[in-house]
Amino acid sequence: MFDPNDRFMYVIVALVIVFVIAESVYFLIKAWRRARQLGLSTAVLKKTAATAAVFTIAPAVAILLGVIALSKALGFPFPWLRLSVIGALTYETTAAAAAAAAQGFTLATLITDAKVFATIAWVMTVGIIPGLILVPLFSRKIEMGLLKIKTTDQQWSEIFMAALFLGMISAFLGMIFSRIREGLTGWIPVLVMLTAALLMAGCGLMVRTFKIRWMEDYALPISMLGAMALAIPITRFVQQLAS
Repeated sequence: MFDPNDRFMYVIVALVIVFVIAESVYFLIKAWRRARQLGLSTAVLKKTAATAAVFTIAPAVAILLGVIALSKALGFPFPWLRLSVIGALTYETTAAAAAAAAQGFTLATLITDAKVFATIAWVMTVGIIPGLILVPLFSRKIEMGLLKIKTTDQQWSEIFMAALFLGMISAFLGMIFSRIREGLTGWIPVLVMLTAALLMAGCGLMVRTFKIRWMEDYALPISMLGAMALAIPITRFVQQLAS
């Protein structure tokens, strides 16, 4: 039986992550030395590094939540690899759920079928590769196009960017609303999503009303943790109503 948490998986993933960390340290040293050549003081560099380190905690918490959520079905090593090297929390969970559903599985239990696991791993990995190719080739042209729209018509530029964002969000909403045909229990993902949205709105209100600036960076993990915690009583309540 295939075990996603096998020791061999940990060794392979650890080697890759150690390489990525070493690469990051290498470029950090190069950047530090270059900054010193440009005349920046050590005090300024230390303050910049410390500030950057603090602000990486919030997104790191959100990524850790994704690793924990996916580890129930895919074990810990592979989600750790995918969300530590290149990937996005919204994409990885959606791709994994779609690949599992296509094979008649869910992410609710540990997947011990090697073929199913390999298919999910390939979908998650191959699906993110186009970004590595498209960004270097077309990002400059896209940036210049957006800048041209902004300089030509500021109002239309804001509408266009909002439309792009809503288009991206709608791709994920499909999975949330796809289960409502199952009856009352199919609304559980929708209720959890609305709970997360309310928590996010609450964080925004706290920032705007009480000027709690640090919450701007921690609003995402707060809303995710809160929604995950409240998903348990929401599920139980809906299931009781449905029974």
